[in-house]
Amino acid sequence: MAQTEKKGGLLRKSSASKKPLKEKVVLMYDEIFTTEDPSKCNPRFWEELFLMKVNLEYLEGKLEALDGEELMKIKDNINCLFQHCIQALGEEHPIRVVNALQTLCALIRGVHQKNKSTSGFDIINMLVGFDKAELCMKNLMESLDSLLCAEGSESLKSLCLKLLLCLVTVTDNISQNTILEYVMINSIFEAILQILSSPLSRREHGYDAVVLLALLVNYRKYESVNPYIVKLSIVDDEATLNGMGLVIAQALSEYNRQYKDKEEEHQTGFFSALTNMVGSMFIADADEKISVQTNEAILLALYEAVHLNRNFITVLAQSHPEMGLMTSPTSPVPTTPVTPLGTTPPSSDVISSAELPLDADVQTSNLLITFLKYSSIVMQDTKDEHRLHSGKLCLIILTCIAEDQYANAFLHDDNMNFRVNLHRVPMRHRKKAADKNLPCRPLVCAVLDLMVEFIVTHMMKEFPMDLYVRCIQIVHKLLCYQKKCRVRLHYTWRELWSALINLLKFLMSNETVLLAKHNIFTLALMVVNLFNMFITYGDTFLPTPSSYDELYYEIIRMHQNFDNLYSMVLRLSTNAGQWKEPASKVTHALVNIRAIINHFNPKIESYAAVNHISQLSEDQGRKDDAFYSGNDRCVSWWGLTRRL
Repeated sequence: MAQTEKKGGLLRKSSASKKPLKEKVVLMYDEIFTTEDPSKCNPRFWEELFLMKVNLEYLEGKLEALDGEELMKIKDNINCLFQHCIQALGEEHPIRVVNALQTLCALIRGVHQKNKSTSGFDIINMLVGFDKAELCMKNLMESLDSLLCAEGSESLKSLCLKLLLCLVTVTDNISQNTILEYVMINSIFEAILQILSSPLSRREHGYDAVVLLALLVNYRKYESVNPYIVKLSIVDDEATLNGMGLVIAQALSEYNRQYKDKEEEHQTGFFSALTNMVGSMFIADADEKISVQTNEAILLALYEAVHLNRNFITVLAQSHPEMGLMTSPTSPVPTTPVTPLGTTPPSSDVISSAELPLDADVQTSNLLITFLKYSSIVMQDTKDEHRLHSGKLCLIILTCIAEDQYANAFLHDDNMNFRVNLHRVPMRHRKKAADKNLPCRPLVCAVLDLMVEFIVTHMMKEFPMDLYVRCIQIVHKLLCYQKKCRVRLHYTWRELWSALINLLKFLMSNETVLLAKHNIFTLALMVVNLFNMFITYGDTFLPTPSSYDELYYEIIRMHQNFDNLYSMVLRLSTNAGQWKEPASKVTHALVNIRAIINHFNPKIESYAAVNHISQLSEDQGRKDDAFYSGNDRCVSWWGLTRRL
C-alpha cells in the first residue's frame, strides 16, 4: 500500500487499483474553482468550509495555476468566498474566525499575484465585486477593528495584523494598491495605538503594529489627504509614544546584537587566525562577509514618527538599560503570511517600560543611541544599492533630529552624557578603540563622530554624492544651533576639520571622473562654508581660544589644498562652460580662507628661513610670536580673527 501523505491535499498516492484520496477541504476548494455555485447542491457548503483547517498551499497553488480568463470565469465564486469569509469573522466560534482570516490572506495574495499587470480596480472587482465592495470592505475593517480591540485571543489579533500586512504589501508600490482606499475610509488607527499602549499587546504584536502603521502612513502621502498621517501627527499620549519607541528600539537593538555576534565570531574564528599569520592584506574582503539583513521597515517607522510627531522627539531621549546587554526570554514568532519590505521581526520580545529593571551594572541607553549604533553599521558599506538606500534613510532621520529645537537641546545637554560605541570600518592606519576607553559625552558628539566617520570612509570611485550632501547638512544644522544658543561643545574639532579638508582634496584629485556624474561644486561650497562659519562665528561656540589656534593652524598647514581648490574653481569659473556659475560661488566663498593663508604664509616662511626651521610646529605657532612685526604682533593666533 502506498505511503500516506498530505502534500497538495492528497491523503494517499494513487495506484493502479485505487483513486487518490483528497482532504475534504481540498474537494470543496475544487468545487469553488468551477463555474457552478458550490452551495447549489449543498446549502451548508459555506458553514462546513470554515470548520475545516485551511490548506493555504493548495488554495494559492490553485489560483496560481489559472490564467486570467479562467479566473474571470469563476469570479462569482471568488466574490462569494470573500464575502462569506467576512461573514465568518463575526462568528463566535474561534475556529471559523481563524480559518476565515487565513483564507482571506490566501485569496488576497493569490488574486493579486495573477493580476499584477492589470489595474487595482480589476483586483477589487475580482475579490469582492464593484457593486458590493464598499459595504463588504466596511464590514471587513469593522470586524478586524473589533478583533484587535477585544480582550480575546492574542493569536487572533496576530492573524488580524498579518491579514492587514498582507493587504497592504501585495503590490510593489503601495500607492498603486487601490483597495487601501477602503482602509483609509474605515480607519484602524485607534486599534493600532491601543496595541502599542498596552505592555502585553505590545510584546505580542508591537512589531507588526508599528510596521503596519508606517506603511499606511505612506499610502499616497503626497497625492491626497491621508488620515493616518493626520492622526499620527497629533498623538500626545505618553504611553503610546513610549510603546512605539520601545518597539523600534528593540528591533534596532536586535540588529545591533546580531551584527556584534557575527563580528566577534568572525574575529575569533579561523579566518582571524589565518589573518594573524599572513598579515592584514585581506582585511577589507574579510569584513564584507559580516552581513546582517537590514530592517528598512522599522527605519521607515522611526522616520515617520520623528518627522510627523513632535512629541515623539522626547521618546528619543527616554533612558532605559542597554537592551543588547539584557537577557530577555525569547518566544517563537508566529509564521507571517507576508514579510513586509523583506524584513523579519526581532526574535526577542519587546520590553515594556514597566519591565525595565534599573541595574547599576547595566549601561543606560536610549532610542537615539541605539539608532546611532545601527546607522554606524548600515553606513559602513554603501556599494550595495540596498544598503545605500538604507544609509540614506538613516541620514534623513538624523536630519529631522538635527532640525528640531528640542532634540538639539538634549543632544547638547551636558547633564546627559553617554558612552556611545559606534562601529567603525577597519582600516590599516588606525586601531580599533577599546569600548572601555570611550568617554561619556553629550550625544551630539556621537552624531558628529558618525558624520566624521562617514566622511573619511566613503571617498571611493562610486562616490555617494547624495549621502555626503546630507552628512554635511547635518553638521551645519548642529553648528547653527551651537552658534544660536552659544553652546561651547568640548569636542575634538580637529578631526572634523581634517576630514573636511581631505574631502576637498579627494574632490580635486578625481575632478574629471566625478564631474561626469555629479556637481561637486555644491558639496565643495558646503564644506568651505562650514570653515567660514568656524572662522566668522567660532568665538560663539568654540570652547577655548586654543580651539581657534588649532583651526588656523590646520588651515595654514593644509593651505596647499585650499590653493589647489581655488585654482580649479577659478579655471572653471572663467570658462563659459556648464560649471561656470557653481564654480564662481566657491571662488567667492574662499575669500576668508585665502585671506588667512595669504596673510600668514609669507610671515611663517620668512620666520622659518631666518631660524632655519623646515616646518613650524603647532606649539611654535601658538607660543613664539617673534615672526610678527609692528601692528601684526599678537600673543596668539586668536587675535588674528579680529584683524581679518
